[in-house]
Amino acid sequence: MIRYGILGFGLHAVRRLMPGFAEARRSTVAGLWRRDSGKAQEAVAQYKAFPIQAYDTPDALCSSRDIDAIFVASPDALHLEHVLTAVRHGKPVLCEKPMGMNSAECEQMVEAAERAGVLLGVAQNFRFEHSVNRLREIVASAKLGKALLARSEFHYYMRHHARTWIKDPKLACGGPVGDVAVHCIDALRYILQDEVASVFARAIYDQESGAVEAAATLLLEFRKGTLADVTVSTRSEYRTPLWITCEGGIVGADDALTVDHPIELHVKPIGADVGREPLSNDRTYAEQVDAFALSLETGAPFPIPGIEGLRNQKVLDAAYRSIQTGKREEILR
Repeated sequence: MIRYGILGFGLHAVRRLMPGFAEARRSTVAGLWRRDSGKAQEAVAQYKAFPIQAYDTPDALCSSRDIDAIFVASPDALHLEHVLTAVRHGKPVLCEKPMGMNSAECEQMVEAAERAGVLLGVAQNFRFEHSVNRLREIVASAKLGKALLARSEFHYYMRHHARTWIKDPKLACGGPVGDVAVHCIDALRYILQDEVASVFARAIYDQESGAVEAAATLLLEFRKGTLADVTVSTRSEYRTPLWITCEGGIVGADDALTVDHPIELHVKPIGADVGREPLSNDRTYAEQVDAFALSLETGAPFPIPGIEGLRNQKVLDAAYRSIQTGKREEILR
């Protein structure tokens, strides 16, 4: 059993990580650190079933002999510091997305982990979803022909949201582009088994979003020719449609990326009836931490190493450059 320490025990840990750990078979939570020490103690009291110890500093958590691996779930601007702290103490680290504030930070993380011989993974949890993996299988089978167009959306309602730091440009990589478009980008890269060559992006800002965007649309050009439309916002109810139009049909679902309820994947060849596949992504977070634990226990490769976080970050960097320049921006290799 791998004992995780969570750096940054906030809303995401409560809503997503802890329910995942509760169902995990190889993983448990043994420690946490939170910027607010009072709330850290409240979390310890809330999760007596584990049990968990609160640590005063990130350094204390990462150096503890009672902790085997670190899960970085702090605000984006703290990821670099927290990953490097874990690596310095020789602790394998699984870092939330987006991996950093920019690709330069991600490069530092990847290089530090490689020098130290420490496993670094990025928590792009949707790669463990059954829906995403089924989409990857269908596209790879080529039974619908070449993938021509893709559309991935991710919306959630941010007004009066408890996660207030996401609107602070000193703490957040960005608004919904950095927060959730990274999910869409990573899912499409994984499903299409292709890399993004360029991005053209437009964003909307409003009084409440301040210095970060409230909504945006990204046009991604993939190296093998697929065009993808990624649209994200914090001004709509939660929805995550993902559809891929191929030469011989279409595949996808209106709620393809959700973990909250079962979904129905549609496969529609041209001229044929719609095939419907019921799927559930309810174990996504448990499977993510268990996959990292399996890698630590057996040496099996972790499916989403840090380099994948860097590749996603380069697309985010290009998207934000495009928003500023108004031009199509190529991905820097």
